[in-house]
Amino acid sequence: MYKKIMVATDGTALSKKAVAAAIGMAQLCEADLTAVKVVPRYIQSYFEGSIPLGANEVKRIEAQWGQDAQKILDAVSKMATAKGVKVKTMVIKSDQVADALVAAATKAKIDLIVMASHGRSGIKRLLLGSETQHVLTHAKIPVLVLR
Repeated sequence: MYKKIMVATDGTALSKKAVAAAIGMAQLCEADLTAVKVVPRYIQSYFEGSIPLGANEVKRIEAQWGQDAQKILDAVSKMATAKGVKVKTMVIKSDQVADALVAAATKAKIDLIVMASHGRSGIKRLLLGSETQHVLTHAKIPVLVLR
């Protein structure tokens, strides 16, 4: 059925449910798993809401975010490997989370994207947006959403 499954994670308890489901599905389908964490760039202007920092400090912060993301993905990799699932990890640097996920899935020829959703509605959804909704509407492959 599915041969390549991608799971998006941010390390939260909610996304850990998606990770567990993706690992289980990959195990059942004997599919390869790609675990992805999208990391934003550091906001650099006053108008974007940041405190101006030097280039070296910005690089240090972004490097720390990348290391933190890799730790999350290493935990996913350890869980998947323990279940006999072949896993690959990707840290993607982008401010556009949903677009980065869809592009990565397309490039890697993924068959299924697995991700979590907070299930926000109304004004919260309007103000906070929904990366999951964006992936659902822009991906050309199936998306499994867990809550």
